Amino acid sequence: MNVPNLMTLARFMLIPIYILVFAYGARYIAFLIILVAGLTDIVDGYIARRTNQITKVGVMLDPLADKSMMLAVMVSLLWSGDLSWSAAAAMAVRDLGMIVGSAFFHFRGLQTVPANWMGKLTTVLLYVAIMWIFFQLPYAEMLLWGVIIFSFVTSIMYIIQFRGLNQVEAPISSVNKGERL
Repeated sequence: MNVPNLMTLARFMLIPIYILVFAYGARYIAFLIILVAGLTDIVDGYIARRTNQITKVGVMLDPLADKSMMLAVMVSLLWSGDLSWSAAAAMAVRDLGMIVGSAFFHFRGLQTVPANWMGKLTTVLLYVAIMWIFFQLPYAEMLLWGVIIFSFVTSIMYIIQFRGLNQVEAPISSVNKGERL
């Protein structure tokens, strides 16, 4: 257990706190909790890379904490009527797919793809879109849909990287060697 992993665990603990605060109607405090979670995501990644404390557990738990927080935010905004069912469904399909896929492949001993710049940009854009929704700014839903589309593009890039990391070459048969039968 290291500092970045402890910060990731702290993000998991912020989820029920966020839900309670949002449920009691303290939207601005709830949004601050989301920001704290986002900042710890940035800081723990920075510390892990800077001090060479990247662990397999951290690589798996970090995006899981982020996706879990976003799912909680999505459900709360859906519950309050600030988020459409279609946007929530699109986000849930993508996030649950990423969570289940990463866990499935991790436990099968395959390498998972660490966060890259596209994933980080997706997260930042999602936080911006959520802020617009929280504060009911114009075009918030349109911005969110742009982020959702970008997140699916990012997911496709992760799948391509995953396949490249875990590609197993097929044995070369006599036909592949160019020999005649």
